[in-house]
Amino acid sequence: MSFQPPLGQGAGYGVVIGLGFAFAFGMIVTTFVLKRYNNELQTSEMFSTAGRTVKSGLVASAVVSSWTWAATLLQSSGVAYRYGVSGPFWYASGATVQIILFATIAIELKRRAPNAHTFLEVIRARYGGVTHIVFMVFGIFTNILVTSMLLTGGSAVVTSLTGVPTAAACFLLPIGVVLYTMFGGIKATFLTDYAHTVVILVILLTFAFTAYATNDQLGSPSKVYELVVAAGKAHPVSGNKDGSYMTMRSKEGAIFFVINIVGNFGTVFCDNGYYNKAIAASPVDALPGYIMGGLSWFAIPWLAATTMGLAALALEGHPGFPYAGRMLDSDVSAGLVLPTAAVAMMGKGGAVATLLLVFMAVTSAMSAELIAVSSIWTYDFYQTYINPKATGKQLIYMSHSMVIAFAIAMAAWSTGLHYIGISMGYLYLLMGVIISSAVLPATLTLMWSGQNWAAATFSPILGFACALIAWLVTAKKQGGQLNVATTGANNPMLAGNVVALLSPLIFVPVLTFAAGGLQHYDWLSMKAIRKGDDHDLAAEANIDLEQLPGERSNSVVEEEAEQSKLLKASKIARYLTVFMTLAFLVVWPMPMYGSGYVFSKKFFTGWVVVGILWMFCSAFCVGLYPLWEGRKTSGHTFKSIFLDITGKKKFGKNVVHGEAAMVEDSGPGTPTEKVAELPGKQ
Repeated sequence: MSFQPPLGQGAGYGVVIGLGFAFAFGMIVTTFVLKRYNNELQTSEMFSTAGRTVKSGLVASAVVSSWTWAATLLQSSGVAYRYGVSGPFWYASGATVQIILFATIAIELKRRAPNAHTFLEVIRARYGGVTHIVFMVFGIFTNILVTSMLLTGGSAVVTSLTGVPTAAACFLLPIGVVLYTMFGGIKATFLTDYAHTVVILVILLTFAFTAYATNDQLGSPSKVYELVVAAGKAHPVSGNKDGSYMTMRSKEGAIFFVINIVGNFGTVFCDNGYYNKAIAASPVDALPGYIMGGLSWFAIPWLAATTMGLAALALEGHPGFPYAGRMLDSDVSAGLVLPTAAVAMMGKGGAVATLLLVFMAVTSAMSAELIAVSSIWTYDFYQTYINPKATGKQLIYMSHSMVIAFAIAMAAWSTGLHYIGISMGYLYLLMGVIISSAVLPATLTLMWSGQNWAAATFSPILGFACALIAWLVTAKKQGGQLNVATTGANNPMLAGNVVALLSPLIFVPVLTFAAGGLQHYDWLSMKAIRKGDDHDLAAEANIDLEQLPGERSNSVVEEEAEQSKLLKASKIARYLTVFMTLAFLVVWPMPMYGSGYVFSKKFFTGWVVVGILWMFCSAFCVGLYPLWEGRKTSGHTFKSIFLDITGKKKFGKNVVHGEAAMVEDSGPGTPTEKVAELPGKQ
């Protein structure tokens, strides 16, 4: 490191361990409250799908939270520092369209396979075991890459701000996450995602107002503009129009844009975590949840990186800047631009805010990854190949075991990456090379009835092989040797990423027509996927399984009505995704890139104002709206707690004919039992 950590190790351990245990304790209490007052038993279905009843506000906040990893804040600020204003926009737009596009996949998943737990179950239902195993490997690769980025980026920031050893940070960051994920399952992930998202939004808005309104050295968009223009004259950016940081015309920025789009297709469409959230959403809430989440997320990297990346450029050379000169390239790649800018602007307060910010980003996204891997292990490996008749208790045990095992394995793996010099920035550029060849075949599994077994099975493998060849050959040709520096350069990564994503465009049709022709799949085997059998857990808890959230069987009329709504949502999703993709990738940025426009002071001020207003809209969508949406459930829960504490009602588990009962005190005399009247049991 090139500067002394502004905080002591005590602060680092306090946040990493203390906050982790605080969240874990909060979720243990929440799980108890939901079980006691809302009849929510932690079955295997509840653990992995939250009863398929989550509303759009919580879905949106969960999408924002799980897509706001360490890289969202750290990598985006790094590209702003390197390429100027184009970097944050390319990062945000290049990773928003995938969430918007995924809304269509989410709807199709709900339509085609209403009882699925993972997207891999859908692959197996259509193509069988061999294809299932191929995609399982790509799914696990995705989770490993994402978790590696979370831990390498998060631990690097913790070390730079507090001096806590990187290896210690890698092992300690997951502890609290493991605890609350085990106790609360995906419901805990949704609830903590909401809390984390609110904290992240508050801190980022604080950074923005500090840089553009209150800071002594910056204090306004005009001042930031003047200092960044001066920085561009002092060290012009190669490939940028006039060497300026204030233009969208950036050659290296455009290369990053392509890499970013390709890599993020892989990490959304191959990450079971996003399918988990789609599965957990109630049918009518999946589409609005993902659209709101995608649009709300856009403002986070755009405003955060524009603020912190440009603040680092503007403050270089000032007395409070932690570096003597320019930042080292290795530190930029490690994700240290944001913490450096925060310390330069706000001193120790900035360091504390960054530590909290990174802790929230790492732990919330990691919880989603733990659920994703435990779902794959439980339903796609254990229940499919080892114990097809697994009970609910066995499924829960397997889920818990994998949460612990994966966290330990990833802590050790990330520590190893640190010691061999692989940073978060390197992994971010690499991810598309490894996983994006599975994007098109996975998407077509749900979207096209014609893709046959050979195309689905072999195109990801062939695409992966071609991507590795393109990446390494380009690195050897341009760098003369293969090492971390040459393989991590932009051009080799660009070649590998593009080949990975686009090669299945050739392999899928060729294999489909050369090996048996179109499949003409009828989608019925996907509907045959069944929920886990949780009768043993319900019997042990003396609760009627039908009364648990998401367990009641729908009538034929209800099923038809649900399918009708999903079909309508599917059509809306297609139109929305085309419109928004064109808006974010073509209509907005391309005229600015093509014209080579260099921002004026007024234009930059407007750019920043739009970013701040967008962030406030995001805060409403994922901060306030979920509270409004859940007001009835929250009101019922708090009222029940009050009545329970004051002794006016006692909530227990008196079971009469399988019905949950409530024991109510009827004054000072003997309590009378009142059985909750259930539909159809009068």
